[in-house]
Amino acid sequence: MKLKSMAVWLIVAAAAASDPSIALAHSGAGAATGFSHGFIHPLTGIDHMLAMVAVGILAYQIGGRALWLVPLTFVLFMVAGGALGVAGINVPYVELGIALSVVLLGGAIALGIAAPLVIAMAVVGVFAIFHGHAHGAEMPVSTNALGYALGFVSSTALLHLGGIAAGMLIGRAGERRKPALIRVAGGLMTVAGLGVLTGML
Repeated sequence: MKLKSMAVWLIVAAAAASDPSIALAHSGAGAATGFSHGFIHPLTGIDHMLAMVAVGILAYQIGGRALWLVPLTFVLFMVAGGALGVAGINVPYVELGIALSVVLLGGAIALGIAAPLVIAMAVVGVFAIFHGHAHGAEMPVSTNALGYALGFVSSTALLHLGGIAAGMLIGRAGERRKPALIRVAGGLMTVAGLGVLTGML
């Protein structure tokens, strides 16, 4: 059963990328309940929310193709991590990896680090595995795996879009103030990440 669920999770990324409306194509109480559980899960932890918004801001900060490639990389690797979690395959230091993702992504934003696209994709991909594993490992046993996966993928994508929108809004505040505002946002994320890392948040 776990292998079947793992396979389902792995195909979710391709399905979501090719047709986001697929989430609406699945009827039935099980799928609907799974979707709602999955959708809510990333919103129940400040560490998940901050990291996913940070990915969006970082993508905006780098610009160009990073605007869609960086968030897409996060989603794809998150689904892979979720599959590992559903299958019961251990990934070490998951909570530490999640907390560090907030600290390091926030720090990159605060310092205005314009990393090459490939490096940015690799970094967010690694962090996404930790986030995805946590989602998958915490999936209720009776929940529809496909619905749950589509739910948290949708929620994550919306958080990424929120981060991109935040970057754009900051940009509209004026070119002279834009770098400072983005760095303040990144700095606050780093502080929050440190709070999560030390157990204060």
